[in-house]
Amino acid sequence: MKRIWAALAYLATGMLTSIAAWLALGILLLSVVLLPLLPITAPWIRRIVDLDRRRLARFTGVALPSPPPLDGPWLHRAQGVLTDPQSRRDGLWLITNALIGSFLGSFAIGVAGALVQQPIVLLFWWVAPGGFENSFGIRVDSWPMALLSVPLAAVLALIVSQFPRLAEFDARLAARLLAPPRASLEKRLAEVVATRAAALQAHGAELRRIERNLHDGTQNKLVGVVMMLGIAERTLKQNPDNALQALLRAQDAAGDALEELRNVVRSIHPPVLEDLGLDGAIQALAARCPVPCVLQAEHLGRLPAAVEAAAYFAVAEALTNVAKHSGAEQAWVSLSIIEEKLTVIVHDDGKGGADEKQGTGLDGIRGRVAALDGSADVSSPEGGPTVLTVVLPVGR
Repeated sequence: MKRIWAALAYLATGMLTSIAAWLALGILLLSVVLLPLLPITAPWIRRIVDLDRRRLARFTGVALPSPPPLDGPWLHRAQGVLTDPQSRRDGLWLITNALIGSFLGSFAIGVAGALVQQPIVLLFWWVAPGGFENSFGIRVDSWPMALLSVPLAAVLALIVSQFPRLAEFDARLAARLLAPPRASLEKRLAEVVATRAAALQAHGAELRRIERNLHDGTQNKLVGVVMMLGIAERTLKQNPDNALQALLRAQDAAGDALEELRNVVRSIHPPVLEDLGLDGAIQALAARCPVPCVLQAEHLGRLPAAVEAAAYFAVAEALTNVAKHSGAEQAWVSLSIIEEKLTVIVHDDGKGGADEKQGTGLDGIRGRVAALDGSADVSSPEGGPTVLTVVLPVGR
């Protein structure tokens, strides 16, 4: 019985998503006629298809991975719509679900409603003057006619018992169209393996950097403080009048060592993230940027520390590049969370032509983001503008 209820719920919600599919097909047809609308409507169409992915996951217990969101600047979305095979699969599913989903859903709801109606007609036909007209258009105005509800109910119950098969048929069809092809899964597996190796490599490099900074910077300064304190001690014994100067030099050296240690700590996880959160920390970066910078951000709330740090360092590196290399007069930073993914866009009106091979830090941003299973895309044609789009899974 539980399987029948689950199948009925799946088919009934399929009728609702088929209505959304008809609406999406109308939008898609309008976008094909007016091509500039396609990059604008494509992300919304993908979200409609994602409703069926989640519906299928609840019914089968097997989650289908959602393709990357079609976000970012207009040109970036346009390239994604035209080159992404998943967009074509989404369009095919809209057509299929609009036709099959609406039929199966309305059929399931109609049969279930007719089954519920039969005992009501059998027991209460005499209440209404002139009798009832049941779901099959039969006028029930006598007990012999009312008894027809018994075999009708049996037939309807037999059909209802087949709902799980109808739902499984629809689910197999949905999985075939919505699941990424095998080649895509193999590519994704290769990306995960490469990302894991890059994460391990980045982690090792980060540990070596911290160790080098502590050894070559902080440790040397602390050794200097110890030596100066030793000198101050000997001076205090031999010439007390000069001991104060030695102690002041040791105090200055201790202050330098403390500042060095703070810089190392900030490079691991900036304290401003703990104090202000990601949006507040990015606002501080934008305020310090030599190029006028505008921040557009919704209230993000607290995010995982690794995500906040990756987004913060990406924006910091991008704004540094804007100030040093772009020749821009204005920069913009936008932060938003869409479908459990943080999207960070840094945009400037500079000369463009950013090259990752020239030590601009873009490769470092890509590596740090990839370690969290995110993506970083840079668009920087000659003449500008330069747009950095970073997408990070929030996972909260």
